[in-house]
Parts: sequence; C-alpha cells; structure tokens
Amino acid sequence: MSAWRKSLVRPELGAICGTILVFSFFLIIARGTGMFAPQGILNWGVVSAQFAIIAVGACLLMIAGEFDLSVGSMIGFSGVVIALMSVTWGYPVWFAIIVAFAIAVAIGALNGYLVIKTGLPSFIVTLAFLYVLRGLTIYGSIATTRQTIIGGVSEVAAGDPIAWLFGGKILGFLFVWLADIGLIGKFVAGPRAGQPVIEGVPMLIVWALVLIAFAHILLTRTRFGNWIFASGGDAQAARYVGVPVNRVKILMFMFSAFCATVFATCQVMEFGSAAADRGLLKEFEAIISVVIGGALLTGGYGSVIGAALGALIFGVVQQGLFFAGVESSLFRVFLGVILLMAVILNTYIRRMITGER
Repeated sequence: MSAWRKSLVRPELGAICGTILVFSFFLIIARGTGMFAPQGILNWGVVSAQFAIIAVGACLLMIAGEFDLSVGSMIGFSGVVIALMSVTWGYPVWFAIIVAFAIAVAIGALNGYLVIKTGLPSFIVTLAFLYVLRGLTIYGSIATTRQTIIGGVSEVAAGDPIAWLFGGKILGFLFVWLADIGLIGKFVAGPRAGQPVIEGVPMLIVWALVLIAFAHILLTRTRFGNWIFASGGDAQAARYVGVPVNRVKILMFMFSAFCATVFATCQVMEFGSAAADRGLLKEFEAIISVVIGGALLTGGYGSVIGAALGALIFGVVQQGLFFAGVESSLFRVFLGVILLMAVILNTYIRRMITGER
C-alpha cells in the first residue's frame, strides 16, 4: 500500500478535515463575536472537554466491538449518589466520590459480564441499564429528598481533598500574569474588579486531556491495545491466538463507566448540585463523537485522537452557532450533516481496507 493510500485510510482523516472546515467556517461567520477571544475559547473548550471525556470511553469500547447506551443514565446516577451521600447522609465528599466510582465500575463490569455470558448484543443489555439506572436515580432522589435536584454540594465540598480534583482550577498564576501584561482582560467593576476574567484551567479540561493521552497510549503503544483492536475486529480469531477477549470487553465496559463518572463528578462540583435528569442523551453524543472521529460501527477500527477531534467539532459547532447568533435548533442540522459525512467516509475507508465493492 502506498504512503498516500495509507494516509487516506487513517481513522483520524475525516475528523482532521472536519475540524479544519468547522474552524474555517466559524472564523468567517463569528470572527468578531468573541468566540476566539480567551473567554470564548474557554467556553467551547469546556463543552468539548465534556464530550471528550465520555467519547474516550465510548471509543475504546466501540473499537472492542461493543456499545454502551447506559452512559447518560450513569452520569445522572453517579451524580445523585455523590449528592445523596454527602449532602443528605452526611458522609465526606471524598468518600461519596469513591463510592460512586466503585458502584459505577461494578455496574460496568456487570454490563460486560451479561453481554459475554448471555450472548445478547451490548445494544440490548446497556439499553436495559439505561432505563434501570435512570429509574433508580429518579426514585432514589424523590424517595430520599422528595425532589429531583439535590443542592448544597458546594458547601460540603469546601476544603475536601478529592473534590478539588474534579471542580478546581489550575494555572491561575499564569492567567494573572497574562492579565497584567494585557493579553487577557480584567474585571473593571464588582467584587472581582482587577482580577483576570479567566481564573484558571478547569479540571474538567485537565481530565479530558489526561484521559485522551492515557487511552491513546494504551491503544497504540501497548499489547493490550492490540487486544482491543483484535477483540473488535474478529473476536473468534483473536481467541484462537490467545487474546482474552472476554476480559478485554469487560474492562472496556468498566472504563466506559469510569469515564461517565468522571464527567458526572466534574458536573456535580461545577454546579454544586446533582439532578436526576443529568446526562440525558449523552450516550448518543459520545457515540456520534466517536463515529465522527473515524471509528467503524462494526468494531476493530478507530482512533482516540479522532474521537477527541470529533468531540472538539461537537463543542465548537454547538458554541459557534450561539456566538454567531444562529438559531440553536440548527445545531442538530449541522450535527446530522457532519455525522452523515463521517459515516460515508468511514464506509469508504472500510471498503478500501477490505477490498469490497
């Protein structure tokens, strides 16, 4: 295969082209709106990071040949677990966070176990858990507090050693210096007068970057990464050569649940509350980001970098339409067009790889 042909079948190709087109488009129509000012970049950076966190877990799972439709419900469930344990029942926030992660990862393992042992499609198993978790979240919240929104997390999380890892900000000194030399603005009135308009980089973005780096290295630089590709490409052939396919798939379900809980914890710490309806439709947004990033729905092919670029496209389009003053409902139109183009390109790539006509 020639170098040109190899470059054409890279999974990130579509996402790279899409990223260039999206940025070029909004540089033209939203140039003077503040979208590419420091605060604007932070806005769509945070939104993109949200998509990226859950897209990373969905990416590895899809490459392994499975889907997880319970991600959105897991976000709401984990958030309510943290809020109930810390606010309603009085446990330390750090303990509530650890318990939420433990329960979520255990549910992810159960998802994987049921898929392996029953032979049912992961679409069906995780669809069932989508409803089970959402129902438990609403019931548990109402039965305990008689409401679906639980506030007061910020107060109990003050000074907590782990809560800061999800709700804090870093590099504040850098933005103070940038404000002092005039590269970013300062507040001119109110209690924060004289302070930089950007306090620091939210931990949500840090988590997204860490997960992307970890998953990319795992997938491309380790034997386990080869196992993930093999499990999704041809599970039976992988078993014949000694790949522990069942263990790989279960671990990927666990990782998907872990990423969803990272998202939920960051969201709870950001808003200071949990809501039973949080995470609605996030499972589809994660899958869309991964597909835009070049992954095949049939498994065995994809890229974490591509998924991250897909999440970036998602965030930039969503916020870019707002900055450009375009009707927000058109976001879904843009998203549908991008998704359709990505699927067509991915299908073409698959045919180039397999030689199908």
